[in-house]
Amino acid sequence: MRIQYLILLAVVLLFSVDVARAQSSSQSDSSDASLDSTQYARQLAIGDAPTRQVAAEALARLAAVEQKKLVEGYALQEKDKRVRLALNWALYRMGKSETLFQIVRDLDSPRYDQALDYLTQLDSPDPLYLFLTQDNTPPKVTLRILQILGESGNSETLEKIKPFTDHYDPHVAAAAKVAVDQIQNRLAQPRPDVKTRPRAVTRGKEPLQNRER
Repeated sequence: MRIQYLILLAVVLLFSVDVARAQSSSQSDSSDASLDSTQYARQLAIGDAPTRQVAAEALARLAAVEQKKLVEGYALQEKDKRVRLALNWALYRMGKSETLFQIVRDLDSPRYDQALDYLTQLDSPDPLYLFLTQDNTPPKVTLRILQILGESGNSETLEKIKPFTDHYDPHVAAAAKVAVDQIQNRLAQPRPDVKTRPRAVTRGKEPLQNRER
């Protein structure tokens, strides 16, 4: 009985050590992310615009909610339009969904390439459907949303964009047709994670690999 008790005690101790290590690792990762976000937040105060943009994009990748208030303040006073766009993207990733309108608006600006890059990183195409239904959305913005949806859309997206293949603006109609083709081709491709069993080549009733050579 004493030996069994000692074995059980050893198992419990080993389990406790593993749990403690896992918790320590999790806390360490969280602490590292917090340190990173603090470092990037400090760079938002630097006078160099490219550095501020890179810092804002890093905060967006981290979805550093703890820096949200600070980023909101910098976005209000930021004069450089590319940096302000990056700050709006960071705020969207931190949960401020209304900044998506400002990012989409920049699709009709000299910063459209930057806005396109951000919007193609959305976890789902769903937030963009709203802008397709608004009457005041400029054709150029609609065209670029269709480009994004062509890359990230799904079967639901097809129903949203098919009406635009008959759009009065020929450029929008062309973009819609390209997006439809992109999505349909993607949906027609087999999923890479689906494994199929190899077929045995047979002659008559007996598999070829079982025949004597």
